[in-house]
Amino acid sequence: MENQQSPWKILGLTDSEYQEIIKGLGREPNITELGMFSVMWSEHCAYKNSKPLLKLLPSKGPNVMQGPGENAGVLDIGDGLALVMKIESHNHPSAVEPYQGAATGVGGIVRDIFAMGARPVVLLDSLRFGPLNTDRTNYLFEQIVAGISDYGNCIGVPTVGGETYFANCYQRSPLVNALCAGIADISKLQTGKASGIGNPVLIVGATTGRDGIGGASFASQELGENAEEKLPSVQVGDPFLEKLLIEACLEAYETGYVVAVQDMGAAGITSSASEMASHGNVGMELDLDKVPLRAEAMTPFEILISESQERMLLVVEKGKEDIVKQIMKKWGLRAEVMGHITDDQMMRIYQHGHMVAEVPAHLLADGAPQYVREGVPPKNLEQLRVLEIPSLALPEDFNAAFLSVLSAPNVASKSWIYQQFDHTVRTDTVIKPGMDAALVRIKGKKQAVAFTTDCNSIYCFLDPYEGAKDAVVEAARNLSMVGAVPIGITDCLNFGNPEDPVVYWQMKRCVEGIRDACEALNIPVISGNVSLYNETENGPIYPTPVIGCAGLLEDVSLFCTNSFKDEGDIIVLLGEDKGEMGGSEYIQQQYGLVKGVPPKADLAMEGELQDCVRTLIKSNLIKSAHDVSDGGLAVCLAECAMGGQKGFVADIETEERSDVALFSESQSRCILSVEAEALHDVLGMASTFNIPAHVLGSVEGKSVVININGREIINVPLEECMRHYDQGLLWSMNGI
Repeated sequence: MENQQSPWKILGLTDSEYQEIIKGLGREPNITELGMFSVMWSEHCAYKNSKPLLKLLPSKGPNVMQGPGENAGVLDIGDGLALVMKIESHNHPSAVEPYQGAATGVGGIVRDIFAMGARPVVLLDSLRFGPLNTDRTNYLFEQIVAGISDYGNCIGVPTVGGETYFANCYQRSPLVNALCAGIADISKLQTGKASGIGNPVLIVGATTGRDGIGGASFASQELGENAEEKLPSVQVGDPFLEKLLIEACLEAYETGYVVAVQDMGAAGITSSASEMASHGNVGMELDLDKVPLRAEAMTPFEILISESQERMLLVVEKGKEDIVKQIMKKWGLRAEVMGHITDDQMMRIYQHGHMVAEVPAHLLADGAPQYVREGVPPKNLEQLRVLEIPSLALPEDFNAAFLSVLSAPNVASKSWIYQQFDHTVRTDTVIKPGMDAALVRIKGKKQAVAFTTDCNSIYCFLDPYEGAKDAVVEAARNLSMVGAVPIGITDCLNFGNPEDPVVYWQMKRCVEGIRDACEALNIPVISGNVSLYNETENGPIYPTPVIGCAGLLEDVSLFCTNSFKDEGDIIVLLGEDKGEMGGSEYIQQQYGLVKGVPPKADLAMEGELQDCVRTLIKSNLIKSAHDVSDGGLAVCLAECAMGGQKGFVADIETEERSDVALFSESQSRCILSVEAEALHDVLGMASTFNIPAHVLGSVEGKSVVININGREIINVPLEECMRHYDQGLLWSMNGI
């Protein structure tokens, strides 16, 4: 049989991988076993190209209770409570069927959280699309947002934050990354490690159908022109059933009879069962006749790799299965005993009394080969990094240039998105979407937790190492701006085809950047996801290492927002502008260029700045804080003004060009507003932390006024700024 017709090739395995399977089994696999290996050894499940790189990331810290390797990471947040957190991608399904792809992405990440014994309390998202000037992009945008909002709203978990960016490379490869976090009593945390010889294995929740078959393999392939033909690989979600599943599982855990639990996501029963057995160093015997089906005459292959949603696999103490089944019945859910734990580390699968598969659990779940590849930078990298600012003509109208940046889709308000989310359900949201970070109180406790997602993928395209560093420091900085101490990171690493040496180089440099920033700021990476093969025949996406970060605020009453508060307050800039324009929104909007050297984060300075701001907030010395990021200083000041509906006058002294002073995106900077009486103490605190501090002006009037070296450069009514900022996204969607 020729290679292109080989069944293992059709299922996405290479010849060498097939030989490894034969070696591990001591024989050739049958078609059911081959299907199981095809999904478990896919990039999506096995992380074949990324595991060696992920080992570089720091995963230990004083708050870390569980690092990578379980359904989600776990952080100790005091008072006997744990924060459980993870981010995952659902990129390929969302490109094909955006509504269900995005909805089931939310459903899957939520199951990862309550599988750990935690009640899900927040959702965040990180989204990427092509430019909003085509019917297809608008369709993807609208449907993906609707899928996220509908699923989250129905299950009663607030979507409290996120980010959305637009660039050509995502035109047909949109990114949908969803983060969920939950709270659990430390004593009630669950794991996915099966144990107890003879203990029954229960399948709980929805029936099993043909939706999502081969989804894990599909997510490990490039999207071609006929991507819509992959529709059977997209799962269909039922959020109302998921809500019942959350409550039923949490109640079942209370009995103490649940030994291990795993959600069924990519690769379905195959993944859940083999991972539980492998991690617990046990085996399983499973009877497919016990699996409730929604489709007739399903083959073992189909049942085992179906990715039907809203299902869980539970290992329960022997003799207690009826108690757990009764709880499930109370919530209107099916629960069937489909097998039991064995002592020989083998997965044995039966149907109609015949054994249809027999494979070692460890070989299936953890035996995939790992690849360490040679990476090379793109040939045009040095050319890309050349940006001759002096050769670019200054804007004739700085007011127009400023409004152009303010209304750009990457900068403008994302309220059209987050207004569709119920971000107040559960009544714990303290800081709502649209600020530097979301803040959520813990019911009955003094402390609160803050969350953000961040990544500027253009920075990563121009310099993967520095761009990834910037993503980490901005995520941490956003948490510090509300007063929270960053305590843990979950990352979603989105790249193209790792077999391309340029893409592999981008991956490696991004991971190294994340590592160095995390080590400098003492923030461990506790969980995450890798999504590869995000490309079409037109090429790969920009490297997009999304950073989800959680922070702890010991006293929920001591939080800060980015809005100017009162007339007469003094505006202070912390940090120094280095005149860095590479990859900036201004250069993109004004000149149509994606070029230059992106900002380089000074990690020592960044740590001191964040410590300083948190200390100022805790001491009640400042009224607002907002970090300088996309759009530079001018946009940062305007966002503070628009948030508080207060104008300002700012005076900048600089030797740089006016546009550089206004729109540079240099890191380690933030804007504070301070009562005049507290200014001396604030400047003294900045000096203590060795942070440069400059008084820029005051909160006053109803306009955005910025003077440079004594000359008025920008003077725009606040109302006009708000119109451009609030409507910019809609204008782009409507081609205005």
